[in-house]
Amino acid sequence: MTSMIEGFAQSQGTPPPFFKPLGQTGLWCHPMGFGCYRIEEDNPAHEAALRDYLARGGNLIDTSANYTDGGAERTVGRVLRDVDRATIIVVTKGGYIQGDNLRLAQQRHFPEVVKYAPGLWHCIHPEFLATQIERSRERMGLATLDVFLLHNPEYFLNACEKRGVTVADREEFYRRIREAFAFLETQVASGTIRFYGISSNNFPLPAQHPTQVSLARCWAQAETVTPDHHFRVVQFPLNLFETGAVTEINNEGRSLLAFCAAKGIGALANRPLNAFNGRQMVRLADFDFRLDRPALEWLAQALSSLRDHEARLTVEFGLSPLPQGGLAARLLRLAPQIDSVFVWEQNAARLVIWPVQDWLGQLSPPPRQRAGFTAWRDRFVELANAALKTMADFAAAQSQAQSDTVRKQLAAAGYVNERQTLSQMAINTLRSLPDLSCVLVGMRRVHYVADACEVLASPTVDGETILRRLRAM
Repeated sequence: MTSMIEGFAQSQGTPPPFFKPLGQTGLWCHPMGFGCYRIEEDNPAHEAALRDYLARGGNLIDTSANYTDGGAERTVGRVLRDVDRATIIVVTKGGYIQGDNLRLAQQRHFPEVVKYAPGLWHCIHPEFLATQIERSRERMGLATLDVFLLHNPEYFLNACEKRGVTVADREEFYRRIREAFAFLETQVASGTIRFYGISSNNFPLPAQHPTQVSLARCWAQAETVTPDHHFRVVQFPLNLFETGAVTEINNEGRSLLAFCAAKGIGALANRPLNAFNGRQMVRLADFDFRLDRPALEWLAQALSSLRDHEARLTVEFGLSPLPQGGLAARLLRLAPQIDSVFVWEQNAARLVIWPVQDWLGQLSPPPRQRAGFTAWRDRFVELANAALKTMADFAAAQSQAQSDTVRKQLAAAGYVNERQTLSQMAINTLRSLPDLSCVLVGMRRVHYVADACEVLASPTVDGETILRRLRAM
């Protein structure tokens, strides 16, 4: 097996000078990886972005069995057929039981399933992992997966937290980790995977947190399986606000990244541009949309044509408007709660698009007015789509105000490069960390790929100092 791994690493050729080692795997990776969360199957823009990333020299693709219910992996497989597979590092994950996996689990009744919530189960038992590895290989057309990660195994601890995590719960958690590792070693021996590891949102938490996942304890479990184990890659959130991987001392007197460096573990950072600041999600990007007057005044004026058109529905056809006074009125009521693009994207369908679609489908004018109503409806649809774009612009203006604040904080922390976009500054801060192997960036559009890859032309910064200063603000 060792010769196969060495052969794979050698087939990459001499890596470019800006590539970084993936721990002690012998593999070298581009400092920015292509994150496949929300990559949809048969979406030409998403596939074009992945192809563009690879054409620009990118070589690490991070996906998962549950990303768009397997659609992301099928997209990756289709793209991999057209490139030199030997130069690409494919990272995938298993553990979630949702969608098609939920139907499978209901049929197979796997052991040790964590039924966290309706429609959201989780499992890292070997019987379930075996199905995930096989399905991932099939979807991507790969004989061997380069890296297979347990995907957020902390769901076991999160479920226990509802009643209080006990010492026995934590012992059981690490027993399950060990059993999963023992199984994954058999997969390495059979050639279906090369390396394995864990992707956990809870790696960077304080050591005393009841659901913190200790990398040191996971490492110890691997050591008990075999001293020559292949537990060599981990993944965790890291960004300008969530700095725990660098600033939290939670692994035998070291930070998460320092422990990775000490043990030769490849470190992948996810969510570099989507940060949780308290309970608020902050998108670390520029939106370049600013309002020329007070926000609600601007929005009311922009929606005036829609409001006037909606008034005709009752006057001319005797029909009731969308509940709560019509679409324009609903959007104006929602506006004070829309403080970012993220909030709008998360709520637009549920609060606006679906109710409008249902309401339109129920409208029934008198037969003699159908021609006039059809014309009214067509115009309404046109104005409603324009209103959705207006709301997106409104949300972008709110997000840009956040982004301007973050940029000022970065400057105060010592980051000086006014020509970079905020997303480039956020990525560059992380890729400058010497112990971080790769920053996983969501790049679902070609221009996102271009924006991220431009970072390589910029000088590195003192990322650790900047993150520590930001943490102290």
